[in-house]
Amino acid sequence: MNMPSLASGPEGPGALRPLLGTVLDALAAGGRGRGGPLPGGGPAAVAARMRTAVGDVLPEEGDPDALRRLVQALAEGAADPADPLCAAHLHCPPLAVATAADLAASALNPSLDSWDQAPSASALEALVTGTLAAEVYPRRPAPDCLITTGGTESNQLALLLAREAHGGRTQLVTGADAHHSLTRAAWLLGLPRPVVVPAPAGIIDPAALDDALSGLSGPLLVAASAGTTDTGRIDPLPEIAARCRARGARLHIDAAYGGGLLFSDRHRTRLAGLDAADTVTLDLHKLGWQPVAAGLLAVRDARDLAALHQRADYLNADDDTEAGLPDLLGRSPRTTRRPDVLKIAVTLKTLGRTGLGALVDQVCDRAREFAALIAAHPGFELYDRPAISTVLFRPAGAPDDAVAAVRRTLLTGGRAVLGRARTDGRLWLKATLLNPHARPHDLAALLELVEGHTPR
Repeated sequence: MNMPSLASGPEGPGALRPLLGTVLDALAAGGRGRGGPLPGGGPAAVAARMRTAVGDVLPEEGDPDALRRLVQALAEGAADPADPLCAAHLHCPPLAVATAADLAASALNPSLDSWDQAPSASALEALVTGTLAAEVYPRRPAPDCLITTGGTESNQLALLLAREAHGGRTQLVTGADAHHSLTRAAWLLGLPRPVVVPAPAGIIDPAALDDALSGLSGPLLVAASAGTTDTGRIDPLPEIAARCRARGARLHIDAAYGGGLLFSDRHRTRLAGLDAADTVTLDLHKLGWQPVAAGLLAVRDARDLAALHQRADYLNADDDTEAGLPDLLGRSPRTTRRPDVLKIAVTLKTLGRTGLGALVDQVCDRAREFAALIAAHPGFELYDRPAISTVLFRPAGAPDDAVAAVRRTLLTGGRAVLGRARTDGRLWLKATLLNPHARPHDLAALLELVEGHTPR
């Protein structure tokens, strides 16, 4: 039996080069076979096609064509976030340069749980996280930033740091439109059920927040949102921060969606008050165009991260640390941790602030254009002007079951991918525009599809 090639080491690039051709050809063939933003036929048909393509998952003898076969099958049955008609979720089409960098990270396979597994990656991570922490906290003397798997892990870490800062106790207070991961994090960490503040206009009402805080005792953590999942709205951050200061409450801001506005000169002022938070969630696999995963948690005071410190002699022995080897275990609750920093660093360096800001401006412009198109169409109702790049709309006069039905029809037919949001007591179709290559005619085509498939 021939020994399989390795991706790293001196022979690694040579072994990878022909395989990359196979992968790229299979991706192209799969995309042609899919022919749209989503595979047609619905879950049962997609699963059946995948079973046929895979065959025996663990055959007695290996299949030398497995790479081509499985990549093509996966691509043919994938949702394509780069298709302008795929606009349901905060699921971005990744940049080619970031994806290429991610290949290098996979080939080298460093793990950021000890310096001797990731010498250059740990140094790069320190440079990148320091820069991003300063973006969030430009006037703070000692901010820091951790790389996470996404907004959910970042929110959970924020609650953990708050709990530890308060001696193991804290009461979470959220808005009604807060991300579900906050409630889940409170449960996982053994904290009381969150107190939910009304958000009648889709954002936290500061007066209602003040009333809630005045009726609570003990350590408090308020979680605000800069870009809610359903509507993309940004809570009134300066007013919330003022209430927190007055009541002695800690503040976390979930900016997993809206944090990308920091790169835009035109839109970053909408995040005024962000640097008043003790912790901030960011997520660059949304408005950062990174392959999953690329989450961040920024902290105003690096001393808060001491709560994450752990000692394992084989990874960060005291004498090694004293001798100058960096201690990486306190940079994450995970042990094995891939170098997601590389794709982020390559993107920041390649595009710069101007390039990233232009992408942010582009998708925000597309959202406003789509909203204007809907508002001018007598057959549709627009929920509101987009706060970032999310647009809610529905066929005028349609009952909720018809709104749900048209979405499922487009999904199972592979024609378009739209999300759903229940707000203002009604069900709305949701388009989250994260594709900077989308054009006005793509938006018009999406609206025509919805119109043509709405039950009458």
